[in-house]
Amino acid sequence: MPDAPAIAVTIEERVATLTINHPPANVLSTPVMTELNAALDRLAAEPAVKAIVIAGTGTFFIAGADVKEIAQLTGAADGERATRLGQGVFEKIAAMPVPVIAAITGHCLGGGTELALACHLRIAGERVRIAQPEINLGIIPGFGGTQRLPRLIGTARALEICLTGDMITGAAAQQIGLVNRAVRDGEVLRQAQGLAKKIASKGRAAITAILRAVRDGATMPLADGLALESRLFGTVCETQDMQEGVRAFLEKRQPTFQDR
Repeated sequence: MPDAPAIAVTIEERVATLTINHPPANVLSTPVMTELNAALDRLAAEPAVKAIVIAGTGTFFIAGADVKEIAQLTGAADGERATRLGQGVFEKIAAMPVPVIAAITGHCLGGGTELALACHLRIAGERVRIAQPEINLGIIPGFGGTQRLPRLIGTARALEICLTGDMITGAAAQQIGLVNRAVRDGEVLRQAQGLAKKIASKGRAAITAILRAVRDGATMPLADGLALESRLFGTVCETQDMQEGVRAFLEKRQPTFQDR
């Protein structure tokens, strides 16, 4: 009998909730990563979706990569090939045309932390544990942790997390900017979906343009980033949503965006 799908997707009010259900710890095995990759492709092509929430079931958001698969790596080529798979899937998250919010509903370790880092926004339970514990296995983060973590929280803090493998709470993660919000553990998914629905009420063209301006501009010299911002601003000026937004402001009412 085939295994049950590890990825479930529901769509409500233009928000897709992608839930990872791979008990007992939601490890990111190759089959799970393959499912996740396919689900992301479907959502990227779905015009009804304007924001995505990624959540996990049970005690863990995601416990990390599959250690049994790591144990089977026999050399440098195997290791590099394994990391490229994970990096490719997580880069797809980072490059999604709509914002992706990690709802860190349980402990978030290793590859789980790296998946959360690839998301655009992160909401965590106050008491969940977050870590990059790969050093305790004699390895290093391989799905983007050494690159995205210092870009988010700074080099020194990222080095301490990666070099010690220590866990921090969701509340501590908020203090250092690793997550946007730390909320009561039972409120994580509701808060993440609420934020996603708020964003989804805006115009699609502006949402996509902001994502591109911030993502691409972060790697550019300031002058090039400003030029990109100007081009994208010009693009949204041609949309009906821009006309509706300005008209609604002048008429002192809420805008009704049509994604046109």
